[in-house]
Amino acid sequence: MTSDKIATAKDRRRQDPYRRSALGFIAPGVLLVAVLLYLPLLWTTFLSFTKYNGLGDPQWIGTANYLEMFNDPGFIGSVFNTLLWVAGTLLVPVGIGLGIALLTWNLAGGIWLRLPFLIPYALSGIGVGVIWSFILGNDGALDQALAFFGVTDTPRWLVDAPLNTFVMILATAWQGVGVNALLFTIGLQSIPKEPLEAAKIDGATGFRLFRSILWPMLRPLTAVVVGLSIVASLKTFDVVQGMTKGGPGRASETLALTMYRETFFNSDYGLGSAIAVFLTIVTLTAAILYLRQQLSSKQGT
Repeated sequence: MTSDKIATAKDRRRQDPYRRSALGFIAPGVLLVAVLLYLPLLWTTFLSFTKYNGLGDPQWIGTANYLEMFNDPGFIGSVFNTLLWVAGTLLVPVGIGLGIALLTWNLAGGIWLRLPFLIPYALSGIGVGVIWSFILGNDGALDQALAFFGVTDTPRWLVDAPLNTFVMILATAWQGVGVNALLFTIGLQSIPKEPLEAAKIDGATGFRLFRSILWPMLRPLTAVVVGLSIVASLKTFDVVQGMTKGGPGRASETLALTMYRETFFNSDYGLGSAIAVFLTIVTLTAAILYLRQQLSSKQGT
């Protein structure tokens, strides 16, 4: 055995206690994730191929739940509403949050201008739904305010689709704008001053400064904010449950609400599990595709 191999063997023996210690620290976390995440996922996947009402034993029916799911017009409507939520969440709270950050990050006392937008983030989704139901309900606060100015023929904000989905997106934006503005402000404050000063000397101001300097340097943070927004919007449940409960009928249901209704109201755990599996696949696919696109564009620059 050569001296190099002897030295390598000695190094490995020295590292073995540290590896065992590291595995000892990691094992509880891995076990916890397996118990709380992977086992329920496997059980849900199994139930999606069965007929099960929560009592007795699940009966294997193959892909019948998935066929029923895709042949249900209400499910197709839920998919459409969920896509509206994805688009609206990206355009409204992320866009407005970026605008607020750009307007206030370089101002003295800008934190006090951002604070009112951040306070609603402390509320739960159900709380936001209750507040905005009071505002947008029939003869609610908004209708009474408009009537004071002579507008009596007001839209049925929470009844007519897809208007009810749009106003719920605005309610969610009211809650999420502040945290997005905070994240973008942190990103702006981390930009080195030298490139900004050099760009200003070259005459770059306003939109040109944003497009050439600020936006490229914000791209890593923007990737995080947009990625989180996509995942959160695909799982939208609490605000819709608090404002319309998916109604009228099923007009404003999202995939998460459809899953909840089939599972806990109709006691069809098999169909509810199939919807849950579909939603999981869609969420993971969207996240993976988005991250791959971000990584490929970063490597190309």
